[in-house]
Order: sequence, then structure tokens, then C-alpha cells
Amino acid sequence: MTFLRRLAQADAFVSSRLRLPSEQGWLRGIMAFLAHSGDSWFWLAGLGVMWLANRGQAPVWGRVWSASLIIGILGLAALVLLIKFTVRRQRPEGDWGAIYRSTDPHSFPSGHAARAFLLALLTLGIGPYWLGLVLLGWAPLVCLARVSMGVHYLSDVVAGMVVGVIAGIFLLFFLPSLVTIVPFLF
Repeated sequence: MTFLRRLAQADAFVSSRLRLPSEQGWLRGIMAFLAHSGDSWFWLAGLGVMWLANRGQAPVWGRVWSASLIIGILGLAALVLLIKFTVRRQRPEGDWGAIYRSTDPHSFPSGHAARAFLLALLTLGIGPYWLGLVLLGWAPLVCLARVSMGVHYLSDVVAGMVVGVIAGIFLLFFLPSLVTIVPFLF
């Protein structure tokens, strides 16, 4: 047996042990909420409203923050989809998360994990700092929830975390250039 096959089996075993049975009513409800809290549509809608609410005003942290996160989420989505459709790892078997299973059958890397860590890192870098700390505490919970609800393997969320952190560092580095190139967004 090859090393990669043993690693995949260990990953599937650990992931199955982290999975919550459907009898875990209240805990499963909390995990379902956390698993959905990283949905891109939710964040894009909220950030879009915040960006529009600050439109026409002098650049304030709310407009810079929301524009940066919107750019980050959209760019990260493209990167995650590219990786997913290159790797094509199927999601774990299960019945929860039907919408994810039908619209995105690939699990590696976890877009939710990547997005959660991107949001935390960008907020730590842009501000407000207290919100960055809150998001940094929330991000691992999203990752755990995605595994416990059975829509990802543990390695999917670990890879997503790494992709999200790298994307966040990249965007923070290039953010001053973006502000200069497309100042109307900020």
C-alpha cells in the first residue's frame, strides 16, 4: 500500500470519527449553523450592503474593509474552484448539505475553511482588530463544523486553511496597489 493511500485512509478514518450522528440534535444544530456561517453568499450580501452604505463618503475603514473582503472572497473562490476541479476529490458520503453536494461535488480544498481564514486574516490586517480576533476564533469552528457535518474530510479543511491564509497574506501585501489602481472601490 502506498503512502498516499494510507494517508487517505487515515484521513477518512479520523474524519468519520469527527462526524456527528444525526441523533446529536442540539449539537448538530449548532454545527449546522457554524457550517453555513461561512457561506459566500451570506458574506457577499452583507459586505455588499456595507460597501453601498459607505458609498460617496470619504474612505473609511468600513468601505476599505468591505471592498477588500469582497475582492478577497471573489478571488479566493476562483482559486478554490480551480484547485477543486483539478483535484476532483469527491465529498464524503452523507445526506447533510444537499445543496453543496449538488452544486459542488468536490471537497478539496474546503472553500468555507479558506474563506473563514481569509476573512479573519484580512480583518486582523485591516481592522478592526477586535473583529479580527473574533473571526480568528470563529474560523476553526467553521472548519470543525464542515467535517462534523460530513461534507469535508479533515485534510480538506486543513488545505482550505492554508489556502485562505496564503490568499490573505497575498491580498494584504497587494492591497495598497489595488487602492491605487482602483480607488473608486475603496
